Amino acid sequence: MSSLEAFDAHQLTRLFNSVFAVSDKTALIGNAAEPYYQPGSPHRIYFRSDYLRSALHEVAHWCVAGARRRRLPDYGYWYSSDGRNADQQQAFFAVEARPQAIERCFCGAIGIPFSPSIDNVGAQIEDQHLRCFEARIQERCDQFARAGLPPRAARFVTALRSMSQL
Repeated sequence: MSSLEAFDAHQLTRLFNSVFAVSDKTALIGNAAEPYYQPGSPHRIYFRSDYLRSALHEVAHWCVAGARRRRLPDYGYWYSSDGRNADQQQAFFAVEARPQAIERCFCGAIGIPFSPSIDNVGAQIEDQHLRCFEARIQERCDQFARAGLPPRAARFVTALRSMSQL
């Protein structure tokens, strides 16, 4: 089961929930109009529609959020929708490299392609800015390869690899 067609969002949701529902009191839920994290009992990670990559992306954000952030709706982060100006887009790139590097590790664990998300539909991003963002993601991946992933991300990668080998 090492292709996008063989591993779907429903399987990913079941896998995530089997790994984290009890230990972290967190549920992954698909079919949402927009991604969102809602603290509570259980905490809920909503991902867009039934998009596998949306689920992986949102789980990556959850894996980097510390205990304080996990008590806040959407981790207490700002979100600027499409139409960000250049400075806002650079701020986005600065905070997104780490979770997108984790997302890339998740993609690798199940054998699907990764591509960075600029999350600004229709924006004209200069090639140099996109290359810089991709380099930041690679730097983070290299750091994770040397020092290891954050604990929840490491647990999920292990589960993903086990699932993809079935």
